[in-house]
Amino acid sequence: MRTRCSRASDRMALDALKAALPEYAKDLKLNLGSVIGNSELPQQQLWGTVLACAIASRSERVLAELEPEARANLKPEAYDAAKAAAAIMAMNNVYYRTLHLLSDKEYGTLRAGLRMNVIGNPGVEKVDFELWSLAVSAINGCGQCLDSHEQVLRKAGVDREVIQTAFKIAAVIQAVGVTLEAEGRLA
Repeated sequence: MRTRCSRASDRMALDALKAALPEYAKDLKLNLGSVIGNSELPQQQLWGTVLACAIASRSERVLAELEPEARANLKPEAYDAAKAAAAIMAMNNVYYRTLHLLSDKEYGTLRAGLRMNVIGNPGVEKVDFELWSLAVSAINGCGQCLDSHEQVLRKAGVDREVIQTAFKIAAVIQAVGVTLEAEGRLA
């Protein structure tokens, strides 16, 4: 079932973020309303992606506005799984991005020795967790993780448009967070 952001409180969170954006970021205002407010993703995929990306954005303002809506729109296990996706990808994105960037490829042959159990048992549909992990990986800029999660999603039959929606949400939330944090420092 696909849903659109329709609850009054959902709109209020988006409206508050849009109102906080400066006029020069008008495109971000429009994109925020489009990627979240008019999303055709199922509720759990949408709000799990929003929450994981809000955490990954490192923006206090974005997280403060979007977290209550995510909590209201997600079952407790999905809420926790979205937070887990942000947490585990914060670690994995650094580790695997580093392996990719190092010219000495021997590091890639070494055992990582890092616990990643939540990836195998996230407590929600595997596709949803993979989508959230992909979106966080987009924010954190890990090409190896992006490729890995995209391949899992495609093998599971997820359309490219759904995958694209996740990284569009990531792009917009990250841009809103960067803009609001910059405005707070410049004020």
